[in-house]
Amino acid sequence: MTKTAETKVALVTPDATPDGQDRAGGFGVRSAVSAVAGAFGQGRVVLDESLRLGRELTKIAVGRSEVAPHGGDRRFTDQAWTSNPLYHRVQQTYLASVDAIDGVVEEWGRRVDHRRAQEAAFVSAVLTSALAPTNYLPTNPAAVKEAFDTGGMSLVRGARNYVSDLRRNGGMPQMVDPDAFTVGVDLAVTPGAVVARDEVAEVLQYTPTTETVYERPVLVVPPPIGRFYFLDLRPGRSFVEHAVSRGLRTFMLAWRNPQAEQGDWDLDTYAQRVSDAIDEVREITGSDDVNVIGFCAGGLITTALLNHLAATGDTRVHSMSYAVTMLDFADPAGLAAFSGPSLLKLVKGRSRRNGIISARDMGSAFTWMRPNDLVFNYVVNNYLMGRTPPAFDILAWNADGTNLPGALHVEFLDIFEDNSLATPGAMTSLGTPVDLGRITVPTFVSGAIADHLTSWKNCYRTTQLLSGDSKFVLSFSGHIASLVNPPGNPKSHYWEGGEPGSDPEAWLDAATRKTGSWWEPWADWVSERAGERIAASTRLGSDEHTVLGDAPGLYVRDLLPSQVGEHVGRN
Repeated sequence: MTKTAETKVALVTPDATPDGQDRAGGFGVRSAVSAVAGAFGQGRVVLDESLRLGRELTKIAVGRSEVAPHGGDRRFTDQAWTSNPLYHRVQQTYLASVDAIDGVVEEWGRRVDHRRAQEAAFVSAVLTSALAPTNYLPTNPAAVKEAFDTGGMSLVRGARNYVSDLRRNGGMPQMVDPDAFTVGVDLAVTPGAVVARDEVAEVLQYTPTTETVYERPVLVVPPPIGRFYFLDLRPGRSFVEHAVSRGLRTFMLAWRNPQAEQGDWDLDTYAQRVSDAIDEVREITGSDDVNVIGFCAGGLITTALLNHLAATGDTRVHSMSYAVTMLDFADPAGLAAFSGPSLLKLVKGRSRRNGIISARDMGSAFTWMRPNDLVFNYVVNNYLMGRTPPAFDILAWNADGTNLPGALHVEFLDIFEDNSLATPGAMTSLGTPVDLGRITVPTFVSGAIADHLTSWKNCYRTTQLLSGDSKFVLSFSGHIASLVNPPGNPKSHYWEGGEPGSDPEAWLDAATRKTGSWWEPWADWVSERAGERIAASTRLGSDEHTVLGDAPGLYVRDLLPSQVGEHVGRN
């Protein structure tokens, strides 16, 4: 999430109203204070950790401590942290204190329910990250050196950056230069065209790059949070480009960024649009059915449609693929900190009142789930070092957020709170009671081993919820990094195994680790279900669905047809 995150929680940053009540939409202030107070109310545990910390501080003072940063902690890479005795002691004191705080919180987590434990862990992580010595000029040797080397100009630039972020970014540090990339010029440049459009979404068709293509097309359904082009970043880093290169006739749903007047768009609105897109793709290609892949919440939306199709005997979907999608929320894992009933009630209330959850609000909560990487790293870079954030395509996409309709947001929270999608009969979709067991199409399911939003074991559960044949592949890395995962990276790897059973750990123990990207086994799997190869046509669209404009379309750039003189409705 980062944003891509994900509709499973769709919350905003900690906030409170002037009267002290938790603001609907954030990690509740009262709940946060209560969680931390509970952890540090353990008299005996706090005493034991304090004594242990005192002994470690004594060792630090006399230079005998062995406390050191964990591998991969980029905050303490400057040589002064080890070569300068004063900075070395500051570093060790901080790390020892964090260990003591973590010990208190972890012990409390063993005594309370999972949600309360996650709340305390979330708050303590934010607090200890904020207190790191690297975040402050006097105790950051690299920032002090930069100030001397530049005659203080780094601090002047940092002050300017801070003022700019207050005015333009809600006080949060910019993670990327907002002018570094342009959608349609630098990002989302795979050739194609808009072949259908209504008020909810556009459908893009991509130009074949192979002499022959498979008969049965692929429809890609991205999440409605964030813009689709994380799947088409740049040449060499594009899922779409890879799919097209494998001879797959590839189509993309590009959701419109809703405003308050679209606040009543709900799960049925989005599921129906996927259904309509399937018909549009079928008409253009002449195929009786399609293969679909859903990313994140796009997979959840498509599952709601699949349930309806299964119940009505509709066979327009030949196979379904899932990428880091959770359907079962019985164990929300890392999202448990956001699952308190009172907090969810407040969030739902705000969604109903405001009509939408804004892009800024949507992104903030997920940013604070990784405070070192996504907040304080940029505090140091932008303010203490006085530097411009780097030009990085993923971060540019991450900063280019979208809103979420209030009605859809409330339904997502209901699914998150009640696990209603995985509970037969607990909800309806398109007028049909949901029972995932009736879905029998073959499925390809993927998860990411370091995913802090959609735990891979929860993604794995999809193989047990649906009734068709299923294949599971586990990617390395985290949520978005696992999705922007082109072949050719020597560090990339994935695990591939046999038929998924009930135990994900048993599956992993028997799986084979392979070098490469999960894109490759997915393309192999879907190609086996894509029919015969036929001569590729350079014509996009059809007589009924004529080309409306070039990819990446209007909606991804927050443009409406009326603004550029194009047609509004479907052809």
